[in-house]
Amino acid sequence: MQEDGKVVDGSLLGDANGVEPGTGRQKESGKWQRPRFTRKALMRCCLVKWIIASTGPKEQDDSSDSDLELSTVRHQPEGLEQLQAQTKFTKKELQSLYRGFKNECPSGLVDEETFKTIYSQFFPQGDATTYAHFLFNAFDLDRNGSIRFEDFVIGLSVLLRGSVTEKLNWAFNLYDINKDGYITKEEMLLIMKSIYDMMGRYTYPSVRDEAPSEHVEKFFQKMDRNRDGVVTIEEFIETCQKDENIMNSMQLFENVI
Repeated sequence: MQEDGKVVDGSLLGDANGVEPGTGRQKESGKWQRPRFTRKALMRCCLVKWIIASTGPKEQDDSSDSDLELSTVRHQPEGLEQLQAQTKFTKKELQSLYRGFKNECPSGLVDEETFKTIYSQFFPQGDATTYAHFLFNAFDLDRNGSIRFEDFVIGLSVLLRGSVTEKLNWAFNLYDINKDGYITKEEMLLIMKSIYDMMGRYTYPSVRDEAPSEHVEKFFQKMDRNRDGVVTIEEFIETCQKDENIMNSMQLFENVI
């Protein structure tokens, strides 16, 4: 989705013009400003929809809740100040996110089945199983089958408020299914097919069955600059940043995070 030629929040790419996605706020001294966490601003993100839906009809502002509520969970997240330093969320934003996370995942951990449930709810007419699997693996950096609140919120911070380079690094990790540091054409095709399976065939106008393969073929030819059959993270980032068509095409990720 675009506004005045700029990618709005929800996209994996964000805005390459120094404006934070969906906020219109400029960088100051090389640092991102931290806009207020509002439902309207972030509700394009499925994971945010899921997590803040359980916090009630309006944002809570409990002055006595000066830190993350830790007493009832098996896995306790790191300190609030440390998470603030690691993300682009404010203290109140982290508190709101944690309330929702704790309500949905009382153990303090989210597993792959939860991801599948989330995406089946938001894309009921498609098959979200494969995409949810790949997305879960992108968040599950230590590959132990569960995601801590810290990992979850750090990933959300990158996707929603990270720089273009940070978002492209995250996208590369998603495409790199076997985590060997390279993207193959087969890996890229698996990701693209999973997205089309989840939502593409139900879009208007309808998407042809050949579209994912054609999409990947076009991407890969541009990205694999030395023609060795794989795309490195350097090739991926450089090509994306220099090619406006690829940047626009990658907005297929819009609204599927």
